[in-house]
Amino acid sequence: MKRSTINAILRAADTFIRERGFCLPPFAYWTPDEWRARGPECAEIVDNRLGWDVTDFGTGDFVRTGLTLFTLRNGNPRDPAKKPYAEKILIVEDGQVTPLHFHWRKTEDIINRSGATLVVQLYASTPDEQIDASQSIDISLDGVRRTVAAGSVVRLRPGESITLPPRLYHAFWGEGGRVLVGEVSSLNDDAADNRFLQPIGRFPHIDEDEPPLYLLCTDYERFYVVS
Repeated sequence: MKRSTINAILRAADTFIRERGFCLPPFAYWTPDEWRARGPECAEIVDNRLGWDVTDFGTGDFVRTGLTLFTLRNGNPRDPAKKPYAEKILIVEDGQVTPLHFHWRKTEDIINRSGATLVVQLYASTPDEQIDASQSIDISLDGVRRTVAAGSVVRLRPGESITLPPRLYHAFWGEGGRVLVGEVSSLNDDAADNRFLQPIGRFPHIDEDEPPLYLLCTDYERFYVVS
C-alpha cells in the first residue's frame, strides 16, 4: 500500500469516528516528530501495539479486502496476567471483506457500534484447521443462544453483537454502507494468534511515497527510539 493511500484512509476513518461521537486517545494524533521526542513513559503503547492499524492483508486491493483498526487497550503476550483483555474500534467499508480466519486463543465480542449492517460469516474448524462445511455452530448474539448451519451469515445491526470463541472461522464485511465496529476480547496477539484459511499477510507492505500522517502500530520501531 502507498503511504499516501494509508494517510487518506486515516483521515476518512478519523472523520467517520468523530461523526459517530466516538473519541480516540491523544496518542492517536501524535506526529512522527512527536513520537521521536517521546520517552520510556510511552513504552506500553509500543510494546502492546496500541494505535492505528490499516491493512489490505497483502492483497493489494484494500477496497475489496481490507480493514482499518485502532487498538485502544491491550495486554502483552509476555505478561498476559497483567492485562488479559483488549479493545479495538474497527471501520468496515461497504463490501470490504476481512477474510476467513480464526484465533487459537482469543475470544472476542464483535459489536456493531454504529452505521450500516455488519455481516459475519461462520464456519467451525476441523482438527487440521480447515473449514468444516457440515458442522452446525452454536453462537451467542447479545447473550441469546442460537444454532446456525455451517457457512451461515449473521447480520448485526447497530447495537447488536456476536461472541466468537477460539477456532471459529469468521469473515465479515459491511452491507449498505460503512460500519463502526467495536471489538472487546481477551488479550490480542496479532503476531501469533491469527489463522487465515488462505495464506495472506496480516500487515501490508508500505511504499513510502510521502511521510506518515499518523504512525501505524507497525511504524513505532522506526520513530520511537528510547536511549
